[in-house]
Amino acid sequence: MILVTGATGNIGSALVRQLHGSGASPVRGLTRDAVRATFPGGVEAVEGDLARPASLKPALDGLRSLFLVPGMGADADVLAAARRAGVEHVVLVSSITVRPHPHLPAAAENLAVERLLRDSGMGWTILRPAQFASNALWWAASIREHRSIRVPFADIGLPAVHPADIAAAARVALTGSGHHGRTYALTGPERITPRQQARAIGAALGHEVSVEEIGREEAHRQMAPFLGDRTAHAVLDLMGGDVNDELLTVHDTVPSVTGSPARHFAQWAAENVAAFR
Repeated sequence: MILVTGATGNIGSALVRQLHGSGASPVRGLTRDAVRATFPGGVEAVEGDLARPASLKPALDGLRSLFLVPGMGADADVLAAARRAGVEHVVLVSSITVRPHPHLPAAAENLAVERLLRDSGMGWTILRPAQFASNALWWAASIREHRSIRVPFADIGLPAVHPADIAAAARVALTGSGHHGRTYALTGPERITPRQQARAIGAALGHEVSVEEIGREEAHRQMAPFLGDRTAHAVLDLMGGDVNDELLTVHDTVPSVTGSPARHFAQWAAENVAAFR
């Protein structure tokens, strides 16, 4: 039995489909509302809330492997509950930032969960993805309403990764051998700037998406109400080039682990074009 947490999210929903399509069984998808969940036939929708580890008992019953998206609840308690339930292997989504920027709030939180998992006594595989291609959804309203985006650092590119490639690496780790005790840095096949992302979204829409570059101070004013002052500064540090070779490097981990090429941002844009119309 495999349990996918975050089963309706960008990575989890893709993972559920991939596990089902590969014939892996049985598979459970964790959701707060099993009635509203729409999973492929044969995938069991099980209710539970990572913020309330006691609610996870039915989901963990008979479980062999767990896919965990952290930061959605009490991670230490969730891992402890999984260990008590006899879970043998956990695949954890972390972040590529944990090594070069462990001082950043989100990176520090991910690193703490990594350590909890390593010390848990369960088998583990850690996925450290780069910036998600789906972060472009932040621009959806602006593109729908104005056919434009306003961004800082429009010409600095990072190797954004398609969430389906993170899911593919998780699927292989959950169903294959040789992945216990491994940590995988996951990136897309190339570095891509916000300007290039806007061009790809425009190509999928059939019209131009213009780009207006704004300064860091204005970007911080926009981000701080949602992310908090410290995190907004940290994100802007990364976006603005406070990165080292580790964050800029395009890794071949996706093809080497999954056997398939990493998906380009243009593919993500074409698959999600409806969000920008």
